[in-house]
Amino acid sequence: MNRNIRAREVRLISEEGRQLGIKPLDEALSYADEVGLDLVEVDPRANPPVCRVMDYGKYRYEQTIREKEARKKQTLVTFKEMKMRPKIDQHDYDIKTRHIKRFLEGGHKVKVTVMFRGREMSHTELGEKLLAKLAEDIRDLGTVESQPKLDGRNMVMIINPIHTHRRGDTHPSVRRSREESEEKQNA
Repeated sequence: MNRNIRAREVRLISEEGRQLGIKPLDEALSYADEVGLDLVEVDPRANPPVCRVMDYGKYRYEQTIREKEARKKQTLVTFKEMKMRPKIDQHDYDIKTRHIKRFLEGGHKVKVTVMFRGREMSHTELGEKLLAKLAEDIRDLGTVESQPKLDGRNMVMIINPIHTHRRGDTHPSVRRSREESEEKQNA
C-alpha cells in the first residue's frame, strides 16, 4: 500500500475502475494523492503489478462487514454423542434412546458409539443388532447418515435429524401444549 509498493512500474486502475495504463510508481502515487485516496497493490504477481486507487480504510471496513454477514448465514452443525455397551440393560437403553430423541428434536446430529471390551470384540454382531434396533426406534425423528462401522474397539453410527418441526418447537412439551391450546380453540 502506498510507499510500501516495491515495483518501479505499476498498472494503474482508477477509483472508478478504469484502466489508466502502465505508470511509474511515483506518478501513480502522485495521482492517488491528488484524488485523496490510497494506492493499493491488488495483484503483485502480475507483470507489472496491478495497483488500484481506493479508500483502503473503507475497503477494509466493507470487507469485515461482508465476513460478518457470511458468518451469520452459515449454520454450525453440532454433534451430540451417546455411548453404549453391547450388553446394555433394557432400562438403560430406553433412557439413552430418550436422550437421543431429545437431541434429534433439538436439531443436533447424534453420533452413537457402541464400545467393545475384551472378548466382546469377537461378537460385533451384537453391536450391529443394537444399532439397527436403535435406528428403527428413532426412524420418525432421524435418518442414519452413516451405517454402523467398526473403528478400533468401537462401532460408530451417525444419525441426522429430520427437520419437520418449526423453530421453537424443539421440546416435546412445547409442541404438546401448543397442540392442546389449538384443540381447545377448535372445540
